[in-house]
Amino acid sequence: MSTGPTKVIVHVDGGARGNPGPAAVAAVAADPAGEVLREANEFIGHTTNNVAEYRALLLGLKLAEELGAGEVEVVNDSQLVARQVGGQYKVKHAGLRPLYLEAMAALARFERWAVRDVRREQNQRADALVNEALDAALAG
Repeated sequence: MSTGPTKVIVHVDGGARGNPGPAAVAAVAADPAGEVLREANEFIGHTTNNVAEYRALLLGLKLAEELGAGEVEVVNDSQLVARQVGGQYKVKHAGLRPLYLEAMAALARFERWAVRDVRREQNQRADALVNEALDAALAG
């Protein structure tokens, strides 16, 4: 029996400065009413934007799982990731395939799931957390 919320909405974002370049990921988990339950961000080293977006998705799914969610809705600003996970696009890049498979396995652990993409402006908190992690890593 789940002790946490049944549905969690997770805003995720990943970014690399330079693409490839220094990269970070972030996730903001909230209940359906919009109350933030948990946030996380981390510097992930030197990689591409697309790898960072997948790593952000995995971070968001981990948060939802830790919160005991049975259902997860992932909101990101990567159309590529949303459409690959949704089955509309094939995963052609060999470097993304393992991350895609890991994401699909993580999603399968939920009773219900959805991944949708939004414009960057609708994902501001996750975007700000990515930049915080990048700024902190690059300053130190």
